[in-house]
Amino acid sequence: MSTESASPSLLRPSPVSFTRVIGAALVLALAAFAVLGPWLVQADPAKQDFSASLAPIGGEYLLGADHYGRSLLARLAHGARLSFGMALLTMLTAAIPGVLLGLAAAWRGGWLEWTLELLANIVLALPGLMLVLLLLAFAPGNFGPLYFGLALTLWVEFYRITRATTATILKQPHIEAAKLLGFGSGYILRSYVLPSIAPLIATLAAFAMATAIIAISTLSAISVGLQPPTPELGSMIVELLPYYAEAPVHVLLPAILIFLLVLGLQLIAQKDSR
Repeated sequence: MSTESASPSLLRPSPVSFTRVIGAALVLALAAFAVLGPWLVQADPAKQDFSASLAPIGGEYLLGADHYGRSLLARLAHGARLSFGMALLTMLTAAIPGVLLGLAAAWRGGWLEWTLELLANIVLALPGLMLVLLLLAFAPGNFGPLYFGLALTLWVEFYRITRATTATILKQPHIEAAKLLGFGSGYILRSYVLPSIAPLIATLAAFAMATAIIAISTLSAISVGLQPPTPELGSMIVELLPYYAEAPVHVLLPAILIFLLVLGLQLIAQKDSR
């Protein structure tokens, strides 16, 4: 088809694709700050200097200092690394078993699918944060229960989407023909199923990371997640909140960083509207 006869809507780039590019660029920039920031800043995020308490932006402290005189730039860099790293680890821990169990349930069916559906329903019977809080009750403020609780909550979505989509794909005529021709399950999954579900899994992964970042910040803000002096973005907001009248920008900085992290991931997760 020539460009003259092509529909103008087909020739224009998809606005959602452009949105995803913006989201990816934002996430990559923040990931670079999270990875390289602590190495470039070279400041101890826990070092206190009461003579520099609530130091303004600029001068010796590029982004100012908190009420203990700790460098906000250093704490933001370490906080971004902590939030991004925990979210990525949580997403992978939820996605890998969720996708594999979804594939197994759709392929095998029977008692395996019934058992996995029962397990998923049991997890869904509890609100997500409630499940995390139950695990944190055994070791409040520790990384392990927080990470495991979030992963245990998020795997269900990966499992259910993978199972439902795979079950639909396996009923298609060309899949039935491939089975009759003797192609093995590994070939069918690699060649037909995984390429079809990959975009859905990528979207779920972005949503899962955004959910994990918000949950980690929320739990730390209510003092049941990671505890000070750990440079966690949610706890930084709560620590600085009493000094909002004196240093409002200092309170907003970690909140803006959380907002940008979640915004970038949400933009990546946008679906094509064509």
